[in-house]
Amino acid sequence: MISVPGWMWQRGSVSRGVGAGLAAGVFFGAFALVEAMSWAAAAVVFVVLGLLYGVRVARRMARIWPAAKGMNRADRAAVVRATRRGEAIDDPRLASSVVEYAGALRRTAEEDRLGRRVVLLVTALAVVLAVYDTVMSTTGETIASWLVVVLLLADLMWWPRRRAVLLARVDRAEASARRMNTGRGTR
Repeated sequence: MISVPGWMWQRGSVSRGVGAGLAAGVFFGAFALVEAMSWAAAAVVFVVLGLLYGVRVARRMARIWPAAKGMNRADRAAVVRATRRGEAIDDPRLASSVVEYAGALRRTAEEDRLGRRVVLLVTALAVVLAVYDTVMSTTGETIASWLVVVLLLADLMWWPRRRAVLLARVDRAEASARRMNTGRGTR
């Protein structure tokens, strides 16, 4: 959920799942096409991974921030935008939602720590496979393998810094929302 773009929250649960699934299906389907040179393989990967990933993302988003379901799209988008940017929320009635969403992002970041180790392991395995493909496989398989290595290495270098910046912004937005809630409670 922490890596899901903020604009996805403007949509309903089904629409969020379709959007995430479509993106994943196209991305991995393109890899299948390059590697296998088969439109049939690309179509199968597109459908299967798109469906599985879309369902997973929609369910995880609903689980981690259940209060989002009861909000209208504009309010949900305002909360997500302010929290991810580290800004104060304009509408005081949404301050508690900023605090809830900030907590959800922090919980998600904590849950994803194990995932980083998995990405590191998968990167090491991808390097071994890419070297093997370079020696033993077709050009398409070699290109696909090295492209996966490049993307995994980019993720390992880029994402931790991006996550740290995002969480610092989340902290600022939450602190601002808590001050707003405290200010309302004393009047």
